[in-house]
Amino acid sequence: MKIKKGDNVIVLTGKDKGKKGKVVRAFPKKGKVLVEGLNMAKRNQRPKKSGEKGQIMNIAMPIHVSNVKKAE
Repeated sequence: MKIKKGDNVIVLTGKDKGKKGKVVRAFPKKGKVLVEGLNMAKRNQRPKKSGEKGQIMNIAMPIHVSNVKKAE
């Protein structure tokens, strides 16, 4: 895998096609990378204490390495 943590990348396919971002984390065994602020998904979080409300959070999900390339 040629892309590593700290590299600037461009997304080639998917809903974030053409967007640029920085690699936060790489998963070499899975062949995926986590790009800052891209491929966001909504996840529900349960309330931590009774009486609190739960939240809907946006979390960046990993993208396959074949769908990104290094930005020059």
